[in-house]
Amino acid sequence: MIAADSSALVSFFAGEQGREVELVQAVLTANDICLPPAALAEMLSDPVPSDEMVAAVLGFPLLPVLEGYWERAGLTRRLLLQKGFKAKLGDVLIAQSCIDHDVPLIAIDTDFRHFAKHCGLKLA
Repeated sequence: MIAADSSALVSFFAGEQGREVELVQAVLTANDICLPPAALAEMLSDPVPSDEMVAAVLGFPLLPVLEGYWERAGLTRRLLLQKGFKAKLGDVLIAQSCIDHDVPLIAIDTDFRHFAKHCGLKLA
């Protein structure tokens, strides 16, 4: 399985081009996509969602929240903030889901590089 962040999914559903969009297409074709719960929440909070996007993301399997997730997410965020990096709560929750399940993440948002370098996140 490979997880997708809302940044990559928004670009995919908008018909944009790029490496991450191609990766989303590939994992969709292979039926190998999954979503961190926070990414699903971000996608469904779009004020003007397309019916296609809503139907698609509601059909993607979600990564389950594991015991101790919230504590690990808090510690991950603290680590990055102590190092002086941005660590938006939504990004932390997405990254922690992927870290917990050892699932790579497709993301356009460059803030995830800090999670990869310092916290064990695998970027696709």
